[in-house]
Amino acid sequence: MKIYTRTGDTGETSLFDGTRARKDDPRVDAYGEVDELNAWLGLVRASSPGAPVDAEVAAIQRDLFALGAQLADPADKLAARVTKAIVSDAEVARLEQTIDRLDAALPPLRRFVLAGGTPAGAALHVARTVCRRAERRIVALDPPVDPVLVRYINRLSDLLFVLARSVNHRSGITETEW
Repeated sequence: MKIYTRTGDTGETSLFDGTRARKDDPRVDAYGEVDELNAWLGLVRASSPGAPVDAEVAAIQRDLFALGAQLADPADKLAARVTKAIVSDAEVARLEQTIDRLDAALPPLRRFVLAGGTPAGAALHVARTVCRRAERRIVALDPPVDPVLVRYINRLSDLLFVLARSVNHRSGITETEW
């Protein structure tokens, strides 16, 4: 399989259902934001955040591929055939359980905190903001996407914040409050 196809040279791309869309189409923009988020999480993993965080981030990256696939499949043709391309309430529940577990081990949050800390912690803060941008693009889609995708991306931004705090806390970095 060649990396280049030349089919996008006119500013269009193919969605999973075979339709062509402009590269500035809101749907393409939304899954592009999810792709950027996934790349930032790759940077987190490259920053050696520790085995438990690395495993959780790898699972999130897999989820984001599924979420992006669902966004690129407006006719829902792919999800019926490829179960790994489905984000469901089970993934949302997994995020919530992880948030609760990590947050219980952190000092109580009394104020806003400034992004920073270790390289992995800082990258998680950036990933959180990219996640929020992706969320804004997803909720703006018309017709609306499956509501579970919105729940997942909303919960994910919360988890990324808690992961940043957790990574920094385990490294002995004191948060800078605002």
